[in-house]
Amino acid sequence: MSIFTRLSDIVNSNISALLDKAENPEKMIRMVIQEMEETLVEVRSTTAKVIADKKTLKRRVDTLHKQSHDWEQKAELALSKGREDLAKAALVERSAINSSVAITETDLAKLDETLDKLSSEIELLQAKLNDARARQKTILLRTRATESRLNVHDKLKSHTIDSALNKFEHFERKIDQMEGQLETGHVEQRGLQSEFEELERQEQIDAELAALKAKMAKSAANAAEQP
Repeated sequence: MSIFTRLSDIVNSNISALLDKAENPEKMIRMVIQEMEETLVEVRSTTAKVIADKKTLKRRVDTLHKQSHDWEQKAELALSKGREDLAKAALVERSAINSSVAITETDLAKLDETLDKLSSEIELLQAKLNDARARQKTILLRTRATESRLNVHDKLKSHTIDSALNKFEHFERKIDQMEGQLETGHVEQRGLQSEFEELERQEQIDAELAALKAKMAKSAANAAEQP
């Protein structure tokens, strides 16, 4: 199978239809993604080779153009020296080179077409791959969610759930009572702490007031001693 046939099959494939027919959509989407990733690597490798071939041909075209120009100058030189026979021979060489140029430029055009097609196919394949990866995440999430719901549904049918809930309510009531006792003790402790803090503030203010009075008395005594 050629690279283009393989690409066309993948790009034109209907992922939704594949998943609808699959017994295990999660496994199928993994296989699809793996196939796309492998094809994408192969296509990019092929593209890199084509680009390298294009550069080689481009250098060959440039070289041939230079050779053609050189033979044209030689023909002109031969004519200027009266050597028409050499001029004709030079033009024959130039004609052969120009034929090679035409063939090489045709090959270059074909490589450009191939690169355009590869670029377009890579873009489409990448879009398909992104879509497949998004679907993989969705399928995985839905699978897990469904399994969880089934698990919960089965457990809700069990009579042990009701018993466990009753025990939880009993424990919650006990915890509420304990928290109430802690909050009451904290309020009382905070009230006592506030009283001590107030006493400390008053003591500090009294000390600052005494210091201020002593400062003012000293200032008054100094003023009285002045002549």
